[in-house]
Amino acid sequence: MELAYVCEWEKRPKSTHCPSIPLVCSWSCRNLVAFTTDLKNEDDDKDVSHMIHIIDTEHPWDVYSISSGHTEVISCLEWDQSGSRLLSADGDGQIKCWSMSDHLVNSWESALSSSLDGDPIVALSWLHNGVKLALHVEMSGSTNFGEKFSRVKFSPSLTLFGGKPMEGWMAVTVSGLVTVSLLKPGGALLTASESLCRLRGRVALADIAFTGGGNIVVAATDGSSSSPVQFYKVVVSVVNEKCRIDTELLPSLFLRCTTDPLRREKYPAVTHLKFLTRENSEQVLLCASNQSGSIVECWSLRKEGLPVNNIFQHRSPVVGEKQPTILKWRILTTTNDLERVSAVALPKLPISISNTDLKVASDTKFCPGLGLALAFHDGSIQILHRLSLHTMGVFYGSSSSNQRPGEESALKRQRTGAPALHFKALQFSWTSLALAGVDNHGKLHMLRVSPSMGQVLEMNTTLRHLLFLLEYCMVTGYDWWDVLLHVQPTMVHNLVEKLHEEYMRQNQALQQVLATRIVAVKASLCKLSTATAARACDFHAKLLLIAISSTLKSLLRPHVLNTPDKSPGDRLTEICAKNTDTDIDKVMINLKTEEFVLDGPPLQSLQQLIQWVGDFVLYLLANLPNQGSMVRPGFGFMRDGASLGMLREMLVMIRIWGLLKPGCLPTFTATSDNQDSMQLLFRLLTKLWICSRDDGPPQDPDETLIDECCLLPSQLLVPSMDWLPVNDGIIVKLQGKHPLKLQFGKASSLPGGGAAQLEVFTRSPSSQKMDNLRCVHMGVCPTEESKACTRCGCVTMLRSPNKTNAMKQWEQRWIKNCLCGGLWRRIPPTLT
Repeated sequence: MELAYVCEWEKRPKSTHCPSIPLVCSWSCRNLVAFTTDLKNEDDDKDVSHMIHIIDTEHPWDVYSISSGHTEVISCLEWDQSGSRLLSADGDGQIKCWSMSDHLVNSWESALSSSLDGDPIVALSWLHNGVKLALHVEMSGSTNFGEKFSRVKFSPSLTLFGGKPMEGWMAVTVSGLVTVSLLKPGGALLTASESLCRLRGRVALADIAFTGGGNIVVAATDGSSSSPVQFYKVVVSVVNEKCRIDTELLPSLFLRCTTDPLRREKYPAVTHLKFLTRENSEQVLLCASNQSGSIVECWSLRKEGLPVNNIFQHRSPVVGEKQPTILKWRILTTTNDLERVSAVALPKLPISISNTDLKVASDTKFCPGLGLALAFHDGSIQILHRLSLHTMGVFYGSSSSNQRPGEESALKRQRTGAPALHFKALQFSWTSLALAGVDNHGKLHMLRVSPSMGQVLEMNTTLRHLLFLLEYCMVTGYDWWDVLLHVQPTMVHNLVEKLHEEYMRQNQALQQVLATRIVAVKASLCKLSTATAARACDFHAKLLLIAISSTLKSLLRPHVLNTPDKSPGDRLTEICAKNTDTDIDKVMINLKTEEFVLDGPPLQSLQQLIQWVGDFVLYLLANLPNQGSMVRPGFGFMRDGASLGMLREMLVMIRIWGLLKPGCLPTFTATSDNQDSMQLLFRLLTKLWICSRDDGPPQDPDETLIDECCLLPSQLLVPSMDWLPVNDGIIVKLQGKHPLKLQFGKASSLPGGGAAQLEVFTRSPSSQKMDNLRCVHMGVCPTEESKACTRCGCVTMLRSPNKTNAMKQWEQRWIKNCLCGGLWRRIPPTLT
């Protein structure tokens, strides 16, 4: 475990951010981290605003601080399973639901809220949506994604008509109430409250978990270790448009440390109560503490047979009667006396813990999802195995990072001074490869957690672990930023190759679903190393190419309604693939031109995308002779028959549309007046495509083609392509071993990129800024408000300059996410 970066607040004269008590933090599957602080005004001690801060882990300094409007301190933060909405609850019974306004990660608003006046909330959770995967480590060598990540049968907490999961949230309050709010499809809230049991008592700590049958289990304790920890089953239903809650008592347990004669009075308070995972209501983690130390216990709920008195043994056995069983909590493991625990983080990776999976995991030293993290008051963090509670890894805090566990004197010296820096809140990322901690000064620390917990592995096993988690992110749609933290520049090439091999082994349908996502993953990997940076350009161009191709094809209309099973787009693909003619007009003759009849305005408005395709083909062909030993942008397309075929189809479509509406054709600057540029490009492109078709053996482009391409720059003016969006994120700068020190609100504090920039990426200050989605220039100093992708840095204008339907359709596709799947963040008009 090592520190990747620390982000702290700048000192202000009047108001200061200080950590709230309790401090809460939550990490979403889109790699957004939310945490709380209190903003205090120095003149007036009473004037405190409770803030929620949301950061994207790639741009931690770009923090969005919400003055939450909570009157009391915030006690819970919870992200939903899509990672785009956040719940916050406070000590006054207020619950608010925050969502992005305009789909921007640095702009949030609260649309919904519910409240139980004056009743502080101690536990909060979204209802379960019924989606649960299991990762099978023993199958990590399997070729099929369906075997590695299997869908587990799991019922949603509540379903609408037709089995669709109903959204909503549920909370537990100090006075022993459980409250549920359901989101009706129209946007209205249904709220109901019910007491957990007939005898309501104080609940100091609680946690919520879900069972596969769609029930909810609540664990609650009054905070004293001599009282039992109670468990309740909660069933939510909707009856006659009203929400109904039924609760039922389950078996309870007493902490082992209170029944142990040596420790009976030692740990009076229960400080942490957590189910091991949200979907596992049968295992619970408890921590009891005193002023200076803690002990942690792990319990599990088992079915046990009831012993029956001998009198009843001899009666004639009824067929099929089994021995009666009872549910009972049994202790699994307990730790020795520990330093005082200040925070606990549990893994979110749904790893399968069958015996074979655990054995393979321990043989290959695969640890993500198996460890839980404890933070101690001396500033250290330990990662313990979630079943045996053995220590798997230790982080000694930033103050004594070079100490080894044997050096007692250093630890003693540390204890005597001021209270050490320690973590008040800890959270694992969704792949368990990173750990975010907020300390008692309100600083945010980002820790890398190695997949093998620091055990030395050979390169292939490390690659396999990272590949396994990248595939998991691809299949689930989660963000993979935390996996990139562990990728060294030397691994990039192998990872990309292996990822491609694995992808090619999947069935056709799955390949289609993951087609763009895998390109985005490859692009983000290639940016991490200077050797592969040129390939990152190709992957970005390919994303745009796939998008433009599908948009243009979607404009084609079948001529007669009772058409055969193929759509016009598919028929076009088929004809272009069969017809290897280098003359564009001969290919056109085979197509039904009626399908291509469109009105002028949509075509005219898409001209900038059509222009990009034309420029791109010209650039590729003109650079063909230069593709030698040094990999330049465009190299990836030379052997990519599918992409070249796509470009060929688009040229044919554009050619036909050009006959209807000459204004939509791409403009080229030619040296002679009577040259048909489209025909020339199509001829050369077809020759190149024939060299790299899927069905034939790959062959090098022949000499005559290369000679013709050498002549291209003298016939047409070759445009300069603005390939790769500028990426100002932090991931590229984290490859050294030294942690970065950052400040919230200040982007300029970043050290320069360690990697020598390739000439492709260097931009002179006076160069035009591009709108990478609309393929238009925005000028040297854009005045329009823009948004940038949090992952690839792609920039586009917030408001559409174009009002036609065809362009709106294109922009609507990218309203929530960028081409690469990243989220948008607003950037100021000019970053001077």
